[in-house]
Amino acid sequence: MLQPVRKAVFPVAGLGTRFLPATKAVPKELLPIVDRPLIQYAIEECMAAGIDEFVFVNGRGKSAIDDYLDHAFELETILHEKGNTEALDLLKSTKPEPGKVAVVRQQQPLGLGHAVWCAKNFVGHEPFAVVLPDDFVDATPGAMAQMVAAYEKTGGNVIAVENVPLEMTNRYGVLDPGADDGSLVEVKGLVEKPEPAEAPSTLTIYGRYILLPEVFDHLDAHETGAGGEIQLTDAMAKMIATHPFHGLRVVGTRYDCGSKLGFLKANMAMALARDEFSQDLREIMSDLLKTQ
Repeated sequence: MLQPVRKAVFPVAGLGTRFLPATKAVPKELLPIVDRPLIQYAIEECMAAGIDEFVFVNGRGKSAIDDYLDHAFELETILHEKGNTEALDLLKSTKPEPGKVAVVRQQQPLGLGHAVWCAKNFVGHEPFAVVLPDDFVDATPGAMAQMVAAYEKTGGNVIAVENVPLEMTNRYGVLDPGADDGSLVEVKGLVEKPEPAEAPSTLTIYGRYILLPEVFDHLDAHETGAGGEIQLTDAMAKMIATHPFHGLRVVGTRYDCGSKLGFLKANMAMALARDEFSQDLREIMSDLLKTQ
């Protein structure tokens, strides 16, 4: 019987240097898309996919994420005393259930594979999701719900993929693709950050994964790859011969909120999609364009 995907790993230990000085005090995962932080969108996406246990692989100086996930006693007390039930209900809705959240520390920045490995004891022997919150995906149903549906169909590892310009392959893990039905594509091989001349395709991985627990058998070796880091892509590649492995073209729009321009684009897109902002924002943008 196929095991359900109940747990998600959030690697959130990165320094967010591309957003300095803002990220000197505020983790990039707490930067807002309109009025909700990136991490909140990622958690809710997982919940909508039936995932209800979460581990955050955190780093030194990013305790604000731990606080965000916790009970805000003082703030909730003040809102209660003021009778602001709308804000109070909104605040309470952002908290995962008690006992459903764990935080582990990645003590050294040794790569994404190492960050995932740090969650090994939490995951145990179950399939699990890995979510990179700065890959913001606007999709209905949500990206992870689509991933879980694909996993239930294939019974193996599933990674979110999309095409990029050839000159950008050295920024991503790249697929050597096999059979392709336009939605699901067989993964014959994976290469981490190949130069364009060496890339097997332009089909690349982004921050949504469903992985079998056997990936930890390979991460245990702590072998380094591209950039001298422990690469998740390398560990996944070693499972291709022994387990089903597919890439899924998620139906939706992905925004790279690890970049300033992608972050701004996501904010504009999500604000324009909301009736309370759409008309005013269009007028503001039109006026700004006239003055440039």
